[in-house]
Amino acid sequence: MNPILITECPRDAMQGIHRFIPTEIKAAYLQRLLRVGFDRLDFGSFVSPKAIPQMRDTRDVLRMLDIPERSTTQLLAIVANVRGAEEAAMEEAVGFVGFPFSVSETFQLRNTNSTIAHSLDVVKKMVAICHVNGKTPLVYLSMAFGNPYGEPWSLAMVADYTGMLTDLGIRHVAIADTIGSSTPDLIASLYTYVCTAFPDVEFGLHLHSSPEASRDKLAAALDAGCIRFDTALRGFGGCPMAEDKLTGNIATETLLALLYERNIPSGLDMEAWTEAMRYSSEVF
Repeated sequence: MNPILITECPRDAMQGIHRFIPTEIKAAYLQRLLRVGFDRLDFGSFVSPKAIPQMRDTRDVLRMLDIPERSTTQLLAIVANVRGAEEAAMEEAVGFVGFPFSVSETFQLRNTNSTIAHSLDVVKKMVAICHVNGKTPLVYLSMAFGNPYGEPWSLAMVADYTGMLTDLGIRHVAIADTIGSSTPDLIASLYTYVCTAFPDVEFGLHLHSSPEASRDKLAAALDAGCIRFDTALRGFGGCPMAEDKLTGNIATETLLALLYERNIPSGLDMEAWTEAMRYSSEVF
């Protein structure tokens, strides 16, 4: 079986916390996560400090990290506009630049203060910026599993937007369950649908969920052939713009437990993971 590739998401876990987490604590936590051996680390975002105050020190945090020369972990920075993409692309340590693109007009306005049409233009410019600076553009396909605002939604609609993104040069997509509305059957159906339609795109899953539903969702994704997952230690976080306190990120330990049950190696340094888990109490 192909190795399972995990993107650990401390940025997503921290961004909604109202009390400001000291920069030194963030950096120390990320340093421990870098030792674990995750495929990617969603470490911070270059966005307006008014929108996400917790991430106002992303650049300072990055300066404090000691990134090993042979580190296999790629750093992923999230942006919400062209200026953020330009700032992220200037950072040598950043490998991936991610943009949250929503199939819901309402949520796109709430999340990035822009329309879908404008966001497609941002993605186009982000791809060009990444190309010039040697970065890889990635798009989160938000609200991919349903629409809570009464707007149209279908599998075909998600595929249509995916096609628009691929036409702009996107080859890395994280299918996002922003409000935790997905079911195991829907996860399997949507993942299979887009993978079949776009065989040249690398798809992963960024699922939010209540803790009790997480395992079944992960099992359905694995059974559908998914090998790339976004998770967060202890399952903290979620999207502060979605206003749903009942769902958060799927806990990394839930995924690891399921992989262990299925005899699927994670490829992680479990001693380093245990230390990162211990230190997470300082953060959260």
